[in-house]
Amino acid sequence: MNVPVWLWFATIGGLLAIILADLLLVDHKPHAVTIKEATRWVIFYVALAVLFGLGIWFFAGGAFAGEFFAGYITEYSLSVDNLFVFVVIMAAFSVPSEHQHRVLLVGIVIALIMRGIFIAIGAAAIAAFSWVFYLFAVILVVTAINLARQGTEQHDEGEPAPVRLLRKYLPVTDEFHGTKLLTRVNGKRLFTPMLMVMLAIGFTDLLFALDSIPAIFGLTQEPFLVFTANAFALMGLRQLYFLLGGLLSRLVYLSYGLSVILAFIGVKLVLEALHENNLPFINGGEAVPVPTVGIELSLGVIIGVLAITTVASLVKARRDPSDVHAPPVPAAEDRPGQAPEPDRSVAGD
Repeated sequence: MNVPVWLWFATIGGLLAIILADLLLVDHKPHAVTIKEATRWVIFYVALAVLFGLGIWFFAGGAFAGEFFAGYITEYSLSVDNLFVFVVIMAAFSVPSEHQHRVLLVGIVIALIMRGIFIAIGAAAIAAFSWVFYLFAVILVVTAINLARQGTEQHDEGEPAPVRLLRKYLPVTDEFHGTKLLTRVNGKRLFTPMLMVMLAIGFTDLLFALDSIPAIFGLTQEPFLVFTANAFALMGLRQLYFLLGGLLSRLVYLSYGLSVILAFIGVKLVLEALHENNLPFINGGEAVPVPTVGIELSLGVIIGVLAITTVASLVKARRDPSDVHAPPVPAAEDRPGQAPEPDRSVAGD
């Protein structure tokens, strides 16, 4: 797939324009995002991804379109798992509901920039060293095992290490000051918890990218498709956060389904690495005649596993409500009859 430079710039420019429009339309007046509003935006972003995939089909062929859709669905489904941690982070920082959309938007833009760097590094490594497929396969299989072991346990993530380091050395206010990242208190310029939570969202998503980036490279080696699939998945993730809400706690088998998908892609990577082998200690440096997994089968497995996982989770939650995870404690201002408690963790304390 030969992607000209102008198309890269046009695509990135279009994505930035969409993000800016989202920010102006939704955040021009901060408010708590309603289910109805979130539903409209989720449909909008999914429709954009579908139209983009159809455009690839029309201009580049069905094979590349299939790779995009497989990558997009995989990244979106893996991103749903991120939402559990996002909910915990929002509750831990007591983010006011009317500012949560902006937090997610800026945090995900940070994550997209860092993922872009990861994708460029991954693409260069694959082009230079075919054995990188083996490394990616190991990462995916280990992640799949960890997800399977995690099972229905609830995520409990603290602040990412970079955020803890910044909090240690930066002066941070006790309370939010609207959407300001920097404010002045008693003549001193201080950062606000808004900056900390945005960075927490961005760095947390970067940790998830350590398995999702190798996963999509297992479906396509085209950097343009890898980047755009990630971009559309992340852009739609914010609204999915508000739409799913309590449904997240009912997806009790999600980790098992994602572990199956990651393990499947890991095996696919190993087969492709063997098929294009040039390591001297494997078959004398010659390609190993093993079958490879086509994109049609990959797409079918991904959709099938997600469908089975979702249906099984909802059936389980309906039969055994006690097994459903308790949602994280909401921010104090969202709890009726209780005043919000300020964040006491100020740098230098």
